[in-house]
Amino acid sequence: RERENPEVIKYLNEENERAAKEMAHSREFEAKLFEEIKGRFKQTDMSVPYKRDDYFYYTRYEEGKEYPIYARKRGSLDQPEEIMLNANELAEGHEFFSVGGWAVSSGQNIIAYAVDTEGRRIHNTRFKDLSTGETLPEVLTRVTENLVWANDNRTLFYGKQDETTLRQFQIYRHVVGTDPAEDPLVFQEDDETFVVYVFKTKSKRFLMLVRSQTTSQEYRYLNADNPTGEFKVFLPRQREHEYHIDHFQERFIIRTNDQAKNFRLMWTLVEKPGKENWREIVPHRLDVYLGDFELFRNHLVMEERARGLTQIRVMPWTGDGDHYLQFDEPAYRANVNINLDFDTTILRFDYASMKTPLSIYDYDMVSRQRTLLKREEVLGGFDADHYVTERLYARAQDGTEIPISILYRKGMTKNGGNPLLLYGYGSYGLSIDASFSSPR
Repeated sequence: RERENPEVIKYLNEENERAAKEMAHSREFEAKLFEEIKGRFKQTDMSVPYKRDDYFYYTRYEEGKEYPIYARKRGSLDQPEEIMLNANELAEGHEFFSVGGWAVSSGQNIIAYAVDTEGRRIHNTRFKDLSTGETLPEVLTRVTENLVWANDNRTLFYGKQDETTLRQFQIYRHVVGTDPAEDPLVFQEDDETFVVYVFKTKSKRFLMLVRSQTTSQEYRYLNADNPTGEFKVFLPRQREHEYHIDHFQERFIIRTNDQAKNFRLMWTLVEKPGKENWREIVPHRLDVYLGDFELFRNHLVMEERARGLTQIRVMPWTGDGDHYLQFDEPAYRANVNINLDFDTTILRFDYASMKTPLSIYDYDMVSRQRTLLKREEVLGGFDADHYVTERLYARAQDGTEIPISILYRKGMTKNGGNPLLLYGYGSYGLSIDASFSSPR
């Protein structure tokens, strides 16, 4: 806690000196290993563009430069590039620099971006007029990266944290062009076991204010066209009740663990949020964990987990054609990517395994055809065909099956004498997926 205390600094310096002394014999190898790892990363790289309203947004890197460039193109990818933020220029003069979060206004002409120059996730947020390139004078000081615009193209909701614990406990409202010192406090969470944050539903109709703790959530909602209105409680928080909601047409869709340890999916009309009005879409299952979900006009997409493996399930609202995406490898990681477009049959998802680098796909939910958009390039002669990945299950003393993902060089003789690096984790209900690691 006492970051500037001379005794604390002295102690840390002594520990660093001891570490350097103890590891002196490996210093040359460390430098060699670092250069090898760095040499496998492509320095000129670009993310797969995603569509939001009239623009395609993406991030790219230039060789020899440390920070990303945030850019977009209007209408199609063959149009001229608009650079929204060049973090290399913004970082000049700072020992540490990070763009923690950014958000483009509903009219897509103003960007709010949170910058951390301390390395403590305490940010200052600035505003830039994307039509003129002008950086606006107002600054939101010592805030979080939680930034959400209302639909009026002028109002931004943002979070502040306790600077000792970094717990986000306040939500403020700012109108572009006004003095940030006069920003009203919208909500404050006094329970130290809870954090509070805001987001906008995919439909853009509602702003959601969430009070969240490890085993409990409470949602409040506000019409995004009326940012000065009062947030309404959807369902008061209860101990051990975890839930998440999004908006679809005239309904709220609810993921809940109420009477469902592995979660189930429900719906209710917007004007009838009470639990007595909830109706079931996907029932609880003892052997399948229901994770996140994504809403489209004609499809519901869910991330599920069975026997430790992630699965992506596509369910048309008509009820016909419910299916799972099929993957060839026995151990992998698959997750839904950025899908901002509601009126589409295309689902974007990520895929990786211990031998397959991160891959981005578009999947047509009607034709069931997938298109590979990008696979992370690993330099230095890497070839996935040189490796084998497997999925095993070890039975614990209480009968629980423990999933194990294995990677090894093709041609290895399984004689019990090979060295093994084993890593395990099992806390907080989290699973470690069999994903790719370039350094490994």
